[in-house]
Amino acid sequence: MNFISSEMLPLVLACVSGVLMAVQGSINAGLSKVIGLLEATFVVQLTGTILVMMLLFIGNMGKGNLSAWQEAPWYSWLGGILGVAIIYLVAASIPSVGVANATTAIIVGQVLTAIIIDYLGGFGLERMACSPKQLIGLVLLAVGARLLLK
Repeated sequence: MNFISSEMLPLVLACVSGVLMAVQGSINAGLSKVIGLLEATFVVQLTGTILVMMLLFIGNMGKGNLSAWQEAPWYSWLGGILGVAIIYLVAASIPSVGVANATTAIIVGQVLTAIIIDYLGGFGLERMACSPKQLIGLVLLAVGARLLLK
C-alpha cells in the first residue's frame, strides 16, 4: 500500500528536514550553553563529518564520483562555510528569541531567498518563474511571522 504519492514524497522529506532543523537548532543551542557557541559549532561539524566519512568509506553508501571534485564550480565549495555560519547563527538566536521565533525568521529568509534563486536560476539551477501566488504566499508568511513574533 502506497501512503505517499511520488509527487508528495519530496515535500514530505522537506517537511521532515524542517522538523530536524528545529530539533537540531534546539540541541545545538543547549550544547552551546554548556561548552560555548563556537565550540558547539565545531562539535556539530566534526560529528557530522565523522558520520559522513563512515557512510562513504566504511558503509560504501556513496553513489557519486568523489574524484570529480575539481569539476565543481568554485561557489559549490562554500556549502561547508555556510553550514558553519548556519549552525552558529541558529544556535546563537534560539536562546534569545526561542525556537518558534527563530525558526519562523529562518523560514521567511529561506523562502525569500529560494524565490530569488529560482527566478534567477542561481548556482547553475534551472530558472523558474515567480508567480503572483508565490509573492502573495511570501507576504502572508511574513505577516504570519510578524504575528508569531508579537
